[in-house]
Amino acid sequence: MRSKVLIVGGAGNMGQWFARFLMRQNYAVSIADIDPHAREVAKELGAGFVEDASEAAGDFDIVLISVPIDVTEEVIGEIAPCMRPSSLLMDVTSVKKGPMKAMRKAPKGVELIGTHPMFGPMVPDPKGQTVILVPVKGRCESWLTKIVALFEDNGAHVEFLSADEHDQMMAVIQGLTHFAYIAIGATLDALEFDLSKSRRFMSPVYEIMVDFVGRILAQNPHLYAMIQASPDVERVHDAFIAQCLELSESAESGETEKFVRSMRNAASHFGDTESALRRSDKLVNARIAELEALANSLGKERGLRHIYSGVVHVGIVRRVTPQEVLLEKDGKRTKLKIENVRLLSTDELRQWKIDNLVHHRRDISVVLSENVKPNIIAGIIEGVDGVISVKKIDTYEIKKGHVSLTYRITILRDQDPKEVQHKVEELLEGIGGKIR
Repeated sequence: MRSKVLIVGGAGNMGQWFARFLMRQNYAVSIADIDPHAREVAKELGAGFVEDASEAAGDFDIVLISVPIDVTEEVIGEIAPCMRPSSLLMDVTSVKKGPMKAMRKAPKGVELIGTHPMFGPMVPDPKGQTVILVPVKGRCESWLTKIVALFEDNGAHVEFLSADEHDQMMAVIQGLTHFAYIAIGATLDALEFDLSKSRRFMSPVYEIMVDFVGRILAQNPHLYAMIQASPDVERVHDAFIAQCLELSESAESGETEKFVRSMRNAASHFGDTESALRRSDKLVNARIAELEALANSLGKERGLRHIYSGVVHVGIVRRVTPQEVLLEKDGKRTKLKIENVRLLSTDELRQWKIDNLVHHRRDISVVLSENVKPNIIAGIIEGVDGVISVKKIDTYEIKKGHVSLTYRITILRDQDPKEVQHKVEELLEGIGGKIR
């Protein structure tokens, strides 16, 4: 029997991610949410819908809380008392001390596992991602192994932390990182700096930094404000601002050695800066390599997949700049922002054509020795450039010792079918066949 899961906050982005993920793992999923469109969301997901989460909680094997940080403890307090023994209560918030304290008030027998996926809802699956679990000792024995397997069997890496350790670590991993990027974005705003114009002159490192700033600024500001409001983040803010002021004062006063000393001390504490340099080089070089590949494609046909819509644009590359690429197809020109597209490999472009274009078909009949194996002949024909597939559609003995074979050949749409057919016929004649 399938385990039943109720996702409270299931109409939100992360709630929907877990709904899709769990349904793929054969869980029976229902969602509950105060969003007025939650019922429609449930229908689109193919999940059940629950009007009152507290009233229904006792009917589910797992209740997963996926609501904003500032109401997580309140929601847990309302739902936990309604759960039945042997069921599992989970949350997926970015802080853990408060939620875990609230979860511990659940009735005896309800198992408890705090969960923090270290990725957002745009990630299609957990493969290669990290998931942090905060199990409550003595209250997760039945479910912990199953939840670990749920993530690991799908390629995720699972780490275990206590609630205190988690919040202290996230105060830097999320709190400091987000704060610094948001501060950069706010500084650009305060300076009225022309960011678009600056992209004309940017280095790869500047471009990557700006894109990460934009990535953070594109997220839900209420979520990020709540992460910054965590008590553990306050001391991180204080340390960061103090260091900014000290570095600024060193630079402004001309105390170059003091600035140098601060930077060297930071590098010493950082540790293996060489490895960090190599990892960042991979990121920078990947960006440069794609631009070089596009620049080397001028006058050639290429395919570009839009990373958000999934739409593939195919055409002749006419112009490439650090910001955009111009494709031409059938006299129509299309400008695409480079940050929004990914260059398809030759094999990927060919497969896209196979899957999406209406192709040519030709029937070719050939007389060969009756000792030939039709499947081997088909395999030989498939090796001809431009041939997508080969299917034997007819065979009969034409005279003693010889057989007539008819193959239906599918030819890639953008190939000249007469030319490809001629190549196939030449090949067949080359192995002793006679075209009929």
